[in-house]
Amino acid sequence: MNIDFSNFELDHLGIAVNTIEEGLQFYQALGFDKYEIEEVPSEKVKVCFLSLRNQVNIELLEPTSTESPIAKFLAKRGPGIHHICYRVENLEQLLQEYKKRGIRLIDETPRPGAHNCKVAFIHPKASGGVLIELSEKRG
Repeated sequence: MNIDFSNFELDHLGIAVNTIEEGLQFYQALGFDKYEIEEVPSEKVKVCFLSLRNQVNIELLEPTSTESPIAKFLAKRGPGIHHICYRVENLEQLLQEYKKRGIRLIDETPRPGAHNCKVAFIHPKASGGVLIELSEKRG
């Protein structure tokens, strides 16, 4: 498979927060007044999406369990940028190709994500310290 990274789109920046309410205070002060909140049980988080004019989102991530990867991130690093998400097509094929190329993956198969998407993560050790999420919209 020939992968053309230029076809990927920036979907969102994930920002870990202690609470959605706390994180929203800042963004509401900036003028963000439209947002969507949903829980993603598979990730043990509550998320809040704030849309930018260019269709990129800011995703605030609040842990719903001490076992959540976000809870662990907050305990280690505190609030801040957690990941970058790219919108892709053919996620399963991409993961197979990345595995062949020796790219270290957290997920070798997609899992359920927010907004009814399939998601998978590339390990930050493969990308210079940046956790990368790949997201594909379903149907």
